[in-house]
Amino acid sequence: MERLKAVLIKEFIQMGRDRVTFAMMVMLPVVQLLVFGFAINTDVKHLPTVIFDQSLQQEGRDFVSALTASEYYDIKYIAGNFNEVNETIDSGKAKVGIVIPPDFSQNLKHGRSAAVQVIVDASDSMSASSAINTAQIVGLNKSQEILLRRSQGGSAGSKVDIPYDVRIRPWYNPDFITAYYMVPGIMGVVLTMTMVMITSMAIVRERERGTLEQLIVTPLKVYELMLGKIIPYIFVGYVQATLALIVGILVFDLPMRGSIGLLYGLTTIFIIASLSLGVLISNLAKTQMQAMQMSFFIFMPSVLLSGFMFPRAAMPDIFYAMGYVLPLTFYLEIVRGIILKGIGIQYLMSQLFALTVFIIAVLMASIMKFQKKL
Repeated sequence: MERLKAVLIKEFIQMGRDRVTFAMMVMLPVVQLLVFGFAINTDVKHLPTVIFDQSLQQEGRDFVSALTASEYYDIKYIAGNFNEVNETIDSGKAKVGIVIPPDFSQNLKHGRSAAVQVIVDASDSMSASSAINTAQIVGLNKSQEILLRRSQGGSAGSKVDIPYDVRIRPWYNPDFITAYYMVPGIMGVVLTMTMVMITSMAIVRERERGTLEQLIVTPLKVYELMLGKIIPYIFVGYVQATLALIVGILVFDLPMRGSIGLLYGLTTIFIIASLSLGVLISNLAKTQMQAMQMSFFIFMPSVLLSGFMFPRAAMPDIFYAMGYVLPLTFYLEIVRGIILKGIGIQYLMSQLFALTVFIIAVLMASIMKFQKKL
């Protein structure tokens, strides 16, 4: 018992000295509980919506008001033509498009069925399901209101048309195939996990092995050392991305609607962003155990807050904003946009700009943190 007691005392003393590891062990479950409890919500509301109202009458505005009252639609854009609707949905700014035809009000006033088109970005099947179900329910409720008024006024005829004919048009993934949504996301998650974890060990491993001393005495500049730790793994990222695409296309019949060259070009930016983050972790960590824990601390929020599994539109504002700090959030918009929508670089400039700023900021932080001295 005395010998066991001595070992226990020694371990507790060592644990107390490694305060970073102990703090992460305590904070990690707390952060996970908060993220799972607040950010993970499959009840998708406040979907950004674009409206193209060709009737410009009260009946059309009443239908739009009923949609917004459900809290599932947030009217963010007003389109003047079909092209603007297409561009807003293609760019990912809007998840839903509502198109009200010119004869909408006249059909309702004359007792005919009035069609309204609901275009849904089905590349995100969970958000699309919420949008479709809500639109159909709103249309049914509005139809029942009109039919009830007609029956009370004695104007119901022998033939009763459904007043609101809600016509759903799911785009990009009309069959709601889950693999189409998940496989491009898995590609981003795999790159994040491997790139961050590999480079997070780079400098701290040199420090533990004692080889960092040899690098310090060389004429290498700090930024040259950082780039030297990053560039070799870019090619590893290419191999992983290529294998993921081959498996997705051959096994899951994943459509490739966009430019493969553009996909590889923007994937390069994302790989560099992930590697830069790993290098920063390697500069902050003192041991390989700390580096692994920090990598996991980045990996879990990336999976949960980026939109990989759960729609970002359903997250509270604070967690939604936190997602913009993660490179994976922007890459998922890129990879799903190119593969499923076939969009070009003109719709992805904001994502490219965000990743570029992230790379510059993280690399600058790594250079400032690294000191060429022991």
